[in-house]
Amino acid sequence: MPILRNWDLALDADKVLWGQGANPAVIRARRPVLATVAGEVIPDGMPLIAPALIYRRIPVVEFRHERLVLAGGGSLLGPAIASHLATASEVIIAVCTVGGALSARAAEVFEQNPVRGLALDGLASAAAEALAEAACRHFDDIASGEGLAASIPLNPGMVGWPLLDAQQQVFSLLPADEIGVTLNSSGLMEPLKSLSLVVGLGRSEAVGSADRACDFCTMRETCRYKERYAP
Repeated sequence: MPILRNWDLALDADKVLWGQGANPAVIRARRPVLATVAGEVIPDGMPLIAPALIYRRIPVVEFRHERLVLAGGGSLLGPAIASHLATASEVIIAVCTVGGALSARAAEVFEQNPVRGLALDGLASAAAEALAEAACRHFDDIASGEGLAASIPLNPGMVGWPLLDAQQQVFSLLPADEIGVTLNSSGLMEPLKSLSLVVGLGRSEAVGSADRACDFCTMRETCRYKERYAP
């Protein structure tokens, strides 16, 4: 199955600040030095980023009782699966990571310089998000190139797909360890700056709905990123 490592992740100070959970406009107005540090850590941190994506396309055999039965004997199960993938003819299971080196460096720096350490961690978070977004664009391109529609990306932990159950489903279908990603007993991935997702493909317009993944996030009411992703 494909493993892609050559990704051009365009990151800037604003994305680093978002990665820290901060609104760049607010930070620049109130604490401009933090914005300056966010920009300074990019050239230092980028060489420590090792982006990698592994994914697998699997045909859907049938859908029954909130369960998507996949070719080869695997399945995806949950209310979110039923809501978004019931009409899919196949699915893409994916895991991506930026590795653990930058997070480790951020922890080291934090001991001596908390502001810079937090900025480096924000860079790692921003890189992971940028990689996931690039992966989704890649899957959209695959779908459109084949005359298919693609669903919104479904992430473990979203409403209707509990984290531990969902992660176990994903990791049972994909050898994520081939890019160095493992799953712990709590359903968290290691390295932490890793993301998993599922995208449905199909010829039905219902697959490519107008829904947004943010609408099904368990933190949608309190999310600090609302302004960034508002339509």
